Amino acid sequence: MIDKNSVEILLVEDDEDDARLIYLALKSRKLLNNLVHLKDGTEAIDFIFAQGKFSKRQVKDLPKVILLDLDMKGINSKEILRKLKSDERTSDIPVVILTSSEEHPDLQACYEIGISTYILKPVVFEEFITAMAGLRCFWFVLHRPMCLKEQI
Repeated sequence: MIDKNSVEILLVEDDEDDARLIYLALKSRKLLNNLVHLKDGTEAIDFIFAQGKFSKRQVKDLPKVILLDLDMKGINSKEILRKLKSDERTSDIPVVILTSSEEHPDLQACYEIGISTYILKPVVFEEFITAMAGLRCFWFVLHRPMCLKEQI
C-alpha cells in the first residue's frame, strides 16, 4: 500500500539514459520516495487506472505528480493527457511534461489539454537539478490542490 503522506512521483520516460539522469536529479533533491518509473504510455495508463499488470493496485492511490516524456512511441503524451484529464478521478493530478526542446510543436497542444507546466530535459545537468528543486518546492510544499470532490 502506498503511504499517502509521502511523495509519489510517476515518471513516464522511455529513454533509459534520460530516466537515469532524471533519477539522479530527483535523488539529489531527496524526491525519490515512492518513485515509480514506467517506460511507455500503455504502462502509464495501466498503472494509473489499476488495470492490466497493475490490476492489484487501488485506483485511489494516485501519484501526486506525473513527469511525462513528451515524445514516446505507442500511446503518446497527448493521448495519456486526454485520458487523465477526461476522468474525474485523475483530472486534478498535476502533469509536468519533460521535453528536450522549448520549440516542440506538441507543447501548445499539451497545454490546451491540461498540463501544469514543462521542464527541459537535462542539457546542463546542474540546471536540471535546479529545475527539480523548483518542482519539489512548488508541487510538494507550496501547491494546495483543490479538493472539491472530497467535500461533496
